This record gives sequence, structure tokens and C-alpha cells, in this order.
Amino acid sequence: MPNRPFTAADLELLRRWDTPTICNALEVVAPHRRGRGFTTTPFTAADPGLPPICGLARTGQIRAAQPSGRTRDQDRAARIGWYEYVAQADLPTIVVIEDLDETPGVGAMWGEVNSNVHRGLRVQGCVTNGSFRDIDMLAPGFQILGIVNPSHAHVHVVDYGREVMVHGMPCAHDDVVHADRHGAVVIPADVVKLVPAAIDLISRKEAVILEMVKRDDFNIDLLREALAKSEEIH
Repeated sequence: MPNRPFTAADLELLRRWDTPTICNALEVVAPHRRGRGFTTTPFTAADPGLPPICGLARTGQIRAAQPSGRTRDQDRAARIGWYEYVAQADLPTIVVIEDLDETPGVGAMWGEVNSNVHRGLRVQGCVTNGSFRDIDMLAPGFQILGIVNPSHAHVHVVDYGREVMVHGMPCAHDDVVHADRHGAVVIPADVVKLVPAAIDLISRKEAVILEMVKRDDFNIDLLREALAKSEEIH
């Protein structure tokens, strides 16, 4: 079992907060990551009402616009190899799939069958620049962030286990990924345990301002006062 600076309980705890809040916390505990490490292009969420997901990345690359050029047996072996790779995890996972086609999303890797298969392999959801379908038949609780498309086309696995780039977010095998309807972010492993305390600090700082703006006599002078008090909280 890998020696990680966090546990399954730490990842589960991070699911209490939405992804923007996680990004806010990373500005405190990993300021060098303030401008990178998160998705920068909007997605369609399969179910916007689902709670956030957080797990270890299982990365893959696909194409769908053209046939793979391999034999049927080779395609089957690549698909089984992918499933075996995904299954080799000691903690819950999130699949991060890069569609390599010039126009990503031509063919959907994700639908009723694949969402249920992956949920059975302890995958919480998928973040992809590719597409998904069968919106009403996806595995219950399985979140997908991607493009909606009705066809498989020629979708096939190209590779897996290597670093991918999905809508501006670089992601490598075993990276900690947090995602919800807003998008996704990679959390550096060495700050996972620091995020909850950072969220608490930010919440206390914001509470001073939010309480002030609710006052009937709120004005610019009170705003200056609230901002000053907020900065004094450590």
C-alpha cells in the first residue's frame, strides 16, 4: 500500500465543501498554485445536484472520430487493460479522461454501461473533455463532467496511466482530484490535511464581512471596518 500523507477519511472530509471553496483554501495553503491546477473551461454536469467528489486520479486518453486501426482483439485488450488499471486502487478514485481528437467529444465513452461498471470499481465520477450520453440512465450518484453527445462513434482507449490535460487542468496518476458542477481541481498531496483548517480561517474572515453587509445601516465606512477586522483574523 502506498505511503501517502493522507487517508481515505481525509478525502471523504473534503467532499463536505464545493470545489470553489477548495480552490479558495489552496490559495492559502499552496499559494504557488493560485493560477493553475484547475479546469478553465465550462462543463456540462450529468447531475448538477450531486455532492462534490474527491478521490485519486485514474488517467486515460481516448479517441473517437476514427477507428483505432487495431484488431478487435487488440481493442478488447486495451479496454480490459483500462478496467484493470482503474481497479488497482486502495482508495476511491475519479477518472480523468483526455479526448485527443481534434474536435473532442465526437463519440461518448460514458453512458449507462460504463458508468455502472466504473461505479462498481469504486470510481466516484469522471472529468473529461470528451462526451457522455444516457443522462437518465447513468449509475446513481456517478457524476460526469463533460460534453453531451448521443453516439459512441469509434470511441476507443488510446493509453492510460500517463499525465493528461483536461480543459487546462494537468492531471497525473494518483493526483488528488476534487470536482463538482463548477469544475475540478488537483489538490497537492502534501496539503490535503491542511485544507480544512484553511477553509475554517477563510469562513471566519468572510463571516465578518457578510454579517456587516446585512445591517440596515450598511455603508462604505462599515465596509472599510469589516475589511479591516477580517484582515486581523488569523
